Amino acid sequence: METYHSEKLVKYQINDQEIVVGFATYEDAENYAAQNKGTLVEVGFKDGNDNPQLTNEAELVDRKLHYVVEAGPEYRFIHSSDPEFRDFAERLQERKSHLDEESPEEKYIANAEIEISEDPIIVLKNGEFESVTSRERSKYLKHAQVYEIGVLKTIEA
Repeated sequence: METYHSEKLVKYQINDQEIVVGFATYEDAENYAAQNKGTLVEVGFKDGNDNPQLTNEAELVDRKLHYVVEAGPEYRFIHSSDPEFRDFAERLQERKSHLDEESPEEKYIANAEIEISEDPIIVLKNGEFESVTSRERSKYLKHAQVYEIGVLKTIEA
């Protein structure tokens, strides 16, 4: 697994091309593309699996975004780079500290794991907290359609 500015990048090979995703920001993807003679592209993971598809459905390149999830009107995915993420994370930390004072049974039943070491995503359902997941795991949740900014490079023989 390649890293870029300590980011974990994921590579996919399709025929004679390589798609690289996992950038923390749009600007990181832009810089990586410039340094590696690549092209910015939008990559969709739309079938509940880790199968990348080149697309422009979420218009990430035009909107200069690096990550979007669409999972229907009742779900909202808040990425760690989203300005609202900090507010939700603080509320979850308060909830966790309150849970720490409860019995083990209450913790087991009510605990929502809020500390994920890799790029956390807060999932809301109908405006209410549902869970915390990672960017990678979001591809497999709630019939989600995940879109990431990527860099497309030709593999030279």
